[in-house]
Amino acid sequence: MSPKDTPHRMGYRYDIWRIVVVTAFGIAAGLVSGEMVLWLFLTTLGFLAWHLYNLHHLLHWLREPKHKRIPEFPGVYEMICREIFRLRDRHKKRKKQLSGYLQQFQQATSALPDATVVLGPNDEILWANDAAQDYLGVRWPQDLRQRLTNLVRQPGLAELLRRHATSRQALEIPSPVRPGVHLSVLLVPYGKDQRLFVARDVTRLQQIHQSQNDFIANLSHELRTPLTVLRGYIEVMREREVECPPEWLGSLAQMETQTERMQAIVEDLLLLSRLEARDKPLQAEPVDMPALVRRLRDEAQRLSGPGCHRIDIDVDEGLLLLGEKDKLHSAFGNLVANAVQYTDPGGRIALRWYRDGDGAHFEVRDTGQGIADHHLPRLTERFYRVDGSRARASGGTGLGLAIVAQILKRHNAILHIVSEPDRGSVFRCDFPAVAIALVPVEAV
Repeated sequence: MSPKDTPHRMGYRYDIWRIVVVTAFGIAAGLVSGEMVLWLFLTTLGFLAWHLYNLHHLLHWLREPKHKRIPEFPGVYEMICREIFRLRDRHKKRKKQLSGYLQQFQQATSALPDATVVLGPNDEILWANDAAQDYLGVRWPQDLRQRLTNLVRQPGLAELLRRHATSRQALEIPSPVRPGVHLSVLLVPYGKDQRLFVARDVTRLQQIHQSQNDFIANLSHELRTPLTVLRGYIEVMREREVECPPEWLGSLAQMETQTERMQAIVEDLLLLSRLEARDKPLQAEPVDMPALVRRLRDEAQRLSGPGCHRIDIDVDEGLLLLGEKDKLHSAFGNLVANAVQYTDPGGRIALRWYRDGDGAHFEVRDTGQGIADHHLPRLTERFYRVDGSRARASGGTGLGLAIVAQILKRHNAILHIVSEPDRGSVFRCDFPAVAIALVPVEAV
């Protein structure tokens, strides 16, 4: 075979010579016998029968994966068999490589202290590590193809699985198999219609957080009584200013201001502790949001003073909200009061209540001083201040936005903040679609 004679060319030559020989034999036999058509038909039929025989052997070889011997069919059949064998061998190597990767992944996730479960498109269990049995009661491989919600029955878990494509917010649930253990679960989509369900033990963190809340709540209760007594004495002394030495009057005014400020901090801390405790479930009722927005506008106008700010509203009159009216009023009122407080005289404040495909939204937009980007992630922390001197001068406690965030969390809502220095801010409360209540058409 010359260097130019590749196996493919040799195969084609075999087939061409085979066709030439069979045709020549048919023509020669036809000339000798005088039955040209008959002999051409018979040779063609024999050639087709030979092809069917080779195809049968090729099919038998394909059905036997462990049979490594390639059938010896000179020509195109041999080329096809060799190509199939090459592809099969490459597929085996790739399969072995992927199997190794999968084994490494399973070994790595099995060593993780967090419970890890791989879920399919219908929430069925495809794989789980050893920690999943310790924290969730999910056994591998006994629970293969079982739905996770059938094994872990916890409020909120079904909703988390349902909205996995649009949210990666963690959910805290108690462990179904270990009393006293609290888990933070997270659902991460990956691959094709698969999700990684991860549960982490946050018992210690929750205990620390609870201890902090208990300390603050107890301290607030303890401070409440002496502050009330101190404020009472200061009020009595202020009522009898005539009898007080003149040099005491300035001190009394400062004492009264600071006592009121301390009492406001104590009241906000107690409210924040009650919101974080969540002892009572949400008492959701239809809240007339258009009326509430108009009330907030009137309150903002009184706080602003006559002609100090321009306050506009834009409300969907047929849109109500399922929630607790007093707490929602407190949260929204806090946002509106901040807009009035930090917007210079002559500025514009807009209140908007609307809905879209993502749910319902209450928005407060102002043309005030604005907030730098690096402050935004920490605005809802307790006592965090963008400008401490300015906040203290205005009488703020530093707890307002923390209370707003907790009230929204209680209503399964999120506070979204967009701000730019010297150009104003937008505080938007995003409520899920399930919190929407509509006014009947005839009532609008």
